[in-house]
Amino acid sequence: MSGSDGKTTPAFAGKIRRYVRSPSTRMAAFGGLLTYLSYAYAHGSWANPTLICVSVFVGVFLPSYAKLSNKAELWANNRFGFVTAGRLGRFLPQLAFNLVMFWLMLWGGALNQLGISSVGGFAGAALVTTLASQGTQFLGGYFVARGVGDANRNTLVGLLVNVTLAALGTAGVPYARETFLILGFALGGLFFGIGLLSDLRSMMAPKGGIGMFFGTFNPFHNTHLTMLERAIRERGLEKVIIHPVLVPKLHVDAFRDGHLRVGRLEGGFQIYEKTDTADSNVDYFPTGNKFLPPPTRKALIELAVAEAGLGDKIEVAYYPEIYNSKGFQGVIAEIKRRYPNARLHALHGTDFGGMTVRQIVDECGWIYPWRILRRDNVSATAIRKGAKGMTSGVVTDVLEQLSQNLPVVTVGDRRFRNDNGVLTEGD
Repeated sequence: MSGSDGKTTPAFAGKIRRYVRSPSTRMAAFGGLLTYLSYAYAHGSWANPTLICVSVFVGVFLPSYAKLSNKAELWANNRFGFVTAGRLGRFLPQLAFNLVMFWLMLWGGALNQLGISSVGGFAGAALVTTLASQGTQFLGGYFVARGVGDANRNTLVGLLVNVTLAALGTAGVPYARETFLILGFALGGLFFGIGLLSDLRSMMAPKGGIGMFFGTFNPFHNTHLTMLERAIRERGLEKVIIHPVLVPKLHVDAFRDGHLRVGRLEGGFQIYEKTDTADSNVDYFPTGNKFLPPPTRKALIELAVAEAGLGDKIEVAYYPEIYNSKGFQGVIAEIKRRYPNARLHALHGTDFGGMTVRQIVDECGWIYPWRILRRDNVSATAIRKGAKGMTSGVVTDVLEQLSQNLPVVTVGDRRFRNDNGVLTEGD
């Protein structure tokens, strides 16, 4: 991209600088270097041009692959609604990629023939490497759910951890080969086994107990109400406890590090913006950058539930101290403390947020998932972009008052003070 004087435009140059200084870019470059060094050392291929080309490709395109991997899983989740399907959606593209890479390196003479044969040839090496990689990526997601790292960067770490072991294992190095095979199948079994158990719990769940419904609810819309009514009816739930996301850990960290800021107020929504120091390879806004403040989202849930006549079946929980320190894992622990021995069910959709909640729930004990496939085109994203008819009457009314930035929002005989989109009941 050049101007009339042939010089690179400042905007394009700025993008290049942000990309180069991105931690994910540097990590990918290290991954390419590690790929070359590991395989060159293990297989004696220091001057092999195929290995050099493969390593450069990995170093340049690994961040893009990490994003595509997450998107493939999201597509499969939305399409089929099962954890196992989502994990296959992530597994199969990487398996195909690894098959091509190992074949190229074998064809180009970069791999030790006897070593690669000892792990089942290039296909066996690709399979075990992919299983190990998926297992470590799962562990990366486990840490993301606990506030450690972010999805893309943890995916990169999971991929990089496998490079050295795969190189040594495919070279037939004693102990390294056995470790490579055992770790690959063990992590792959963990990855798919936990997902399969979750799907079985979802399909074979007993009736009765208490439901939990976690999400951003930004804002609370008609499909959320439909989910509540259906889950209560289909699972015979005594009640459902709703707890909204407050500020996601990714955003808490990004605000603290100066990567994000609240740019402006628009129609009652706070608009988050990336700063010049933001990591260009991190998806800070998988569901958009417009957010109603947590107290406002909580108020909208309460108003919508009451209007729908579900007040006796719904409890809107709000544990900010617990959530801010321990996330939804802490909220689930608190619910278990308050309702000991209760059978717990978790309601969720199949979008990014819903499946993130599903993963958290799966790691918190024997909880029965209840999911709904999103096929009605109702979405909070569409509402934030101005779509109408997707929210209940009371939510629509409050959003309209917020869009006018009225100092006091009135709903029946209830009054809320409006402070830059933050609703506080009372005068």
